[in-house]
Amino acid sequence: MSLLDIIFKTIISEKGYKVDKIFKKPIKKQFEFDEKIASVFDDMLERSIPFYKEVVTLICHVINSYVEKDSTILDLGCSTANTLLALQIKSNKNFRAIGYDNSEAMLKQAKRKVDAYGVDIELKFADILEVNLPNNDVTIANYMLQFIRPMERENFIRKIYNSLNADGIFIFSEKIIYQDKKLNKNMIDIYYNFKKKQGYSEFEISQKREALENVLVPYSEEENKKLIIKSGFKTIEILFKWGNFVTFLAVK
Repeated sequence: MSLLDIIFKTIISEKGYKVDKIFKKPIKKQFEFDEKIASVFDDMLERSIPFYKEVVTLICHVINSYVEKDSTILDLGCSTANTLLALQIKSNKNFRAIGYDNSEAMLKQAKRKVDAYGVDIELKFADILEVNLPNNDVTIANYMLQFIRPMERENFIRKIYNSLNADGIFIFSEKIIYQDKKLNKNMIDIYYNFKKKQGYSEFEISQKREALENVLVPYSEEENKKLIIKSGFKTIEILFKWGNFVTFLAVK
Protein backbone atom coordinates (compact mmCIF):
# COMPACT_ATOMS: atom_id res chain seq x y z
CA MET A 1 0.00 0.00 0.00
CA SER A 2 1.40 3.39 -1.02
CA LEU A 3 1.69 6.43 1.23
CA LEU A 4 -1.28 8.04 -0.50
CA ASP A 5 -3.35 4.89 -0.04
CA ILE A 6 -2.67 5.15 3.68
CA ILE A 7 -3.45 8.89 3.74
CA PHE A 8 -6.68 8.33 1.84
CA LYS A 9 -7.80 5.68 4.30
CA THR A 10 -7.10 7.78 7.37
CA ILE A 11 -10.24 8.03 9.50
CA ILE A 12 -11.41 11.59 8.98
CA SER A 13 -14.83 11.48 10.58
CA GLU A 14 -16.68 9.54 13.24
CA LYS A 15 -18.04 7.20 10.57
CA GLY A 16 -14.63 6.75 8.94
CA TYR A 17 -13.66 6.90 5.29
CA LYS A 18 -16.82 7.74 3.35
CA VAL A 19 -17.85 6.68 -0.14
CA ASP A 20 -19.09 9.34 -2.56
CA LYS A 21 -22.85 8.90 -3.02
CA ILE A 22 -23.63 12.62 -3.28
CA PHE A 23 -25.11 12.51 -6.77
CA LYS A 24 -27.23 9.40 -6.42
CA LYS A 25 -30.12 11.75 -5.62
CA PRO A 26 -31.38 14.65 -7.77
CA ILE A 27 -29.36 17.81 -7.19
CA LYS A 28 -30.92 20.96 -5.76
CA LYS A 29 -28.06 23.42 -6.22
CA GLN A 30 -24.82 24.10 -8.05
CA PHE A 31 -21.65 22.34 -6.97
CA GLU A 32 -19.98 23.81 -3.89
CA PHE A 33 -17.39 22.54 -1.44
CA ASP A 34 -19.76 22.20 1.51
CA GLU A 35 -19.87 19.74 4.42
CA LYS A 36 -21.38 16.94 2.33
CA ILE A 37 -18.76 17.21 -0.41
CA ALA A 38 -15.93 17.51 2.12
CA SER A 39 -16.99 14.33 3.92
CA VAL A 40 -16.54 12.23 0.75
CA PHE A 41 -13.96 14.34 -1.07
CA ASP A 42 -11.03 11.93 -0.89
CA ASP A 43 -13.14 9.17 -2.40
CA MET A 44 -14.43 11.60 -5.03
CA LEU A 45 -10.87 12.56 -5.98
CA GLU A 46 -9.72 8.98 -6.29
CA ARG A 47 -12.69 7.97 -8.46
CA SER A 48 -13.11 11.16 -10.50
CA ILE A 49 -9.57 12.20 -11.44
CA PRO A 50 -7.55 9.73 -13.53
CA PHE A 51 -4.24 8.78 -11.88
CA TYR A 52 -4.80 11.23 -9.04
CA LYS A 53 -2.47 9.45 -6.61
CA GLU A 54 0.22 9.03 -9.25
CA VAL A 55 0.03 12.74 -10.08
CA VAL A 56 0.40 13.74 -6.43
CA THR A 57 3.37 11.36 -6.07
CA LEU A 58 4.96 12.83 -9.22
CA ILE A 59 4.44 16.38 -7.95
CA CYS A 60 6.16 15.47 -4.67
CA HIS A 61 9.18 14.01 -6.49
CA VAL A 62 9.49 17.09 -8.70
CA ILE A 63 9.23 19.52 -5.80
CA ASN A 64 11.86 17.61 -3.83
CA SER A 65 14.24 17.89 -6.78
CA TYR A 66 13.73 21.65 -7.12
CA VAL A 67 13.84 22.99 -3.58
CA GLU A 68 16.22 23.05 -0.65
CA LYS A 69 15.73 22.99 3.11
CA ASP A 70 13.61 25.73 4.66
CA SER A 71 11.71 26.43 1.44
CA THR A 72 8.17 27.76 1.64
CA ILE A 73 5.50 25.82 -0.23
CA LEU A 74 1.94 27.05 -0.76
CA ASP A 75 -1.01 24.88 -1.77
CA LEU A 76 -3.85 27.06 -3.03
CA GLY A 77 -7.18 25.29 -2.73
CA CYS A 78 -5.54 22.60 -0.61
CA SER A 79 -8.88 20.84 0.15
CA THR A 80 -8.08 17.95 2.53
CA ALA A 81 -4.31 18.57 2.30
CA ASN A 82 -3.26 15.36 0.55
CA THR A 83 -0.39 16.92 -1.41
CA LEU A 84 1.13 18.78 1.53
CA LEU A 85 0.74 15.70 3.73
CA ALA A 86 2.56 13.53 1.21
CA LEU A 87 5.33 16.14 0.90
CA GLN A 88 5.84 16.56 4.62
CA ILE A 89 5.70 12.85 5.48
CA LYS A 90 8.16 11.79 2.77
CA SER A 91 10.63 14.69 2.85
CA ASN A 92 13.39 15.58 5.31
CA LYS A 93 13.87 19.12 4.00
CA ASN A 94 11.81 20.91 6.66
CA PHE A 95 9.53 22.81 4.32
CA ARG A 96 7.28 25.51 5.59
CA ALA A 97 3.98 24.21 4.22
CA ILE A 98 0.90 26.43 4.04
CA GLY A 99 -2.47 25.29 2.72
CA TYR A 100 -5.19 27.79 1.80
CA ASP A 101 -8.85 27.01 1.21
CA ASN A 102 -12.11 28.95 1.30
CA SER A 103 -14.07 25.93 2.53
CA GLU A 104 -14.13 25.53 6.30
CA ALA A 105 -15.50 22.02 5.82
CA MET A 106 -12.48 21.01 3.73
CA LEU A 107 -10.05 22.50 6.22
CA LYS A 108 -11.79 20.66 9.04
CA GLN A 109 -11.10 17.36 7.29
CA ALA A 110 -7.55 18.47 6.49
CA LYS A 111 -6.84 19.33 10.14
CA ARG A 112 -7.99 15.89 11.29
CA LYS A 113 -5.51 14.25 8.95
CA VAL A 114 -2.69 16.68 9.74
CA ASP A 115 -3.22 16.08 13.46
CA ALA A 116 -3.34 12.32 12.94
CA TYR A 117 0.08 12.36 11.24
CA GLY A 118 1.58 14.96 13.54
CA VAL A 119 3.10 16.99 10.71
CA ASP A 120 3.65 20.73 10.59
CA ILE A 121 1.23 22.21 8.06
CA GLU A 122 -0.37 25.63 8.44
CA LEU A 123 -3.99 25.59 7.31
CA LYS A 124 -5.54 28.95 6.51
CA PHE A 125 -9.17 29.75 5.82
CA ALA A 126 -9.05 32.46 3.16
CA ASP A 127 -10.29 33.64 -0.19
CA ILE A 128 -7.21 33.07 -2.33
CA LEU A 129 -8.28 35.84 -4.68
CA GLU A 130 -8.09 38.34 -1.81
CA VAL A 131 -5.39 37.05 0.56
CA ASN A 132 -1.83 38.37 0.40
CA LEU A 133 0.44 35.45 -0.46
CA PRO A 134 3.80 35.27 1.33
CA ASN A 135 7.02 34.97 -0.66
CA ASN A 136 7.47 31.33 -1.55
CA ASP A 137 9.52 28.86 -3.58
CA VAL A 138 6.71 26.60 -4.76
CA THR A 139 3.04 27.27 -5.38
CA ILE A 140 0.69 24.35 -6.01
CA ALA A 141 -2.83 24.66 -7.42
CA ASN A 142 -4.32 21.28 -8.21
CA TYR A 143 -7.64 21.36 -10.12
CA MET A 144 -8.35 24.82 -8.76
CA LEU A 145 -7.84 27.46 -11.48
CA GLN A 146 -10.76 25.97 -13.40
CA PHE A 147 -13.06 27.21 -10.61
CA ILE A 148 -11.86 30.82 -10.90
CA ARG A 149 -13.88 33.01 -13.23
CA PRO A 150 -12.05 33.56 -16.53
CA MET A 151 -12.12 37.34 -16.10
CA GLU A 152 -10.22 36.98 -12.80
CA ARG A 153 -7.82 34.22 -13.81
CA GLU A 154 -5.09 36.31 -15.42
CA ASN A 155 -4.75 38.65 -12.43
CA PHE A 156 -4.65 35.67 -10.11
CA ILE A 157 -1.83 33.99 -12.08
CA ARG A 158 0.12 37.25 -11.99
CA LYS A 159 -0.41 37.36 -8.23
CA ILE A 160 1.10 33.88 -7.95
CA TYR A 161 4.03 34.95 -10.14
CA ASN A 162 4.70 38.02 -8.01
CA SER A 163 4.70 35.98 -4.78
CA LEU A 164 7.27 33.45 -6.05
CA ASN A 165 10.96 33.89 -5.35
CA ALA A 166 13.41 33.95 -8.27
CA ASP A 167 13.44 30.56 -10.06
CA GLY A 168 10.39 29.52 -8.03
CA ILE A 169 7.99 27.02 -9.55
CA PHE A 170 4.25 26.93 -10.05
CA ILE A 171 2.73 23.45 -10.39
CA PHE A 172 -0.91 23.22 -11.34
CA SER A 173 -3.27 20.53 -12.58
CA GLU A 174 -6.32 21.27 -14.68
CA LYS A 175 -9.14 19.67 -16.58
CA ILE A 176 -8.81 20.91 -20.17
CA ILE A 177 -10.86 21.14 -23.33
CA TYR A 178 -9.72 20.36 -26.87
CA GLN A 179 -10.25 22.88 -29.63
CA ASP A 180 -11.07 20.13 -32.13
CA LYS A 181 -14.76 19.43 -31.39
CA LYS A 182 -14.67 15.77 -32.41
CA LEU A 183 -11.58 15.09 -30.34
CA ASN A 184 -13.05 16.99 -27.40
CA LYS A 185 -16.19 14.84 -27.50
CA ASN A 186 -14.07 11.69 -27.71
CA MET A 187 -12.06 12.74 -24.67
CA ILE A 188 -15.24 13.46 -22.70
CA ASP A 189 -16.64 10.05 -23.63
CA ILE A 190 -13.40 8.36 -22.59
CA TYR A 191 -13.48 10.23 -19.29
CA TYR A 192 -17.08 9.24 -18.59
CA ASN A 193 -16.20 5.62 -19.30
CA PHE A 194 -13.40 5.97 -16.77
CA LYS A 195 -15.89 7.20 -14.17
CA LYS A 196 -18.26 4.32 -14.92
CA LYS A 197 -15.42 1.90 -14.26
CA GLN A 198 -14.97 3.58 -10.88
CA GLY A 199 -18.55 2.68 -9.99
CA TYR A 200 -20.41 5.86 -10.89
CA SER A 201 -23.75 5.43 -12.64
CA GLU A 202 -24.94 7.33 -15.71
CA PHE A 203 -27.32 9.24 -13.43
CA GLU A 204 -24.56 10.26 -11.01
CA ILE A 205 -22.31 11.40 -13.86
CA SER A 206 -25.12 13.43 -15.39
CA GLN A 207 -26.06 14.98 -12.04
CA LYS A 208 -22.50 16.06 -11.29
CA ARG A 209 -22.04 17.47 -14.79
CA GLU A 210 -25.18 19.57 -14.31
CA ALA A 211 -24.05 20.74 -10.85
CA LEU A 212 -20.70 21.88 -12.28
CA GLU A 213 -22.23 23.75 -15.21
CA ASN A 214 -20.81 27.30 -15.24
CA VAL A 215 -18.92 26.55 -12.02
CA LEU A 216 -15.99 24.66 -13.54
CA VAL A 217 -14.75 26.49 -16.66
CA PRO A 218 -11.79 24.70 -18.30
CA TYR A 219 -9.31 26.19 -20.74
CA SER A 220 -7.47 24.42 -23.52
CA GLU A 221 -3.85 23.36 -23.05
CA GLU A 222 -2.74 26.21 -25.30
CA GLU A 223 -4.85 28.78 -23.44
CA ASN A 224 -3.30 27.71 -20.13
CA LYS A 225 0.21 27.99 -21.57
CA LYS A 226 -0.42 31.43 -23.08
CA LEU A 227 -1.84 32.69 -19.79
CA ILE A 228 1.26 31.51 -17.91
CA ILE A 229 3.75 33.08 -20.32
CA LYS A 230 1.73 36.32 -20.47
CA SER A 231 1.95 36.51 -16.68
CA GLY A 232 5.77 36.56 -16.81
CA PHE A 233 6.88 32.95 -16.34
CA LYS A 234 9.89 32.05 -18.48
CA THR A 235 8.94 28.42 -19.19
CA ILE A 236 6.01 26.04 -18.89
CA GLU A 237 6.18 22.27 -19.33
CA ILE A 238 3.76 19.36 -19.06
CA LEU A 239 4.52 16.89 -16.27
CA PHE A 240 1.58 14.58 -16.91
CA LYS A 241 -1.32 14.24 -19.31
CA TRP A 242 -4.20 11.81 -19.57
CA GLY A 243 -7.11 12.62 -21.85
CA ASN A 244 -8.52 15.94 -20.67
CA PHE A 245 -6.41 16.20 -17.50
CA VAL A 246 -2.99 17.90 -17.48
CA THR A 247 -0.40 18.79 -14.86
CA PHE A 248 1.84 21.75 -15.73
CA LEU A 249 5.07 23.12 -14.29
CA ALA A 250 5.97 26.80 -14.79
CA VAL A 251 9.27 28.40 -13.76
CA LYS A 252 9.67 32.05 -12.79
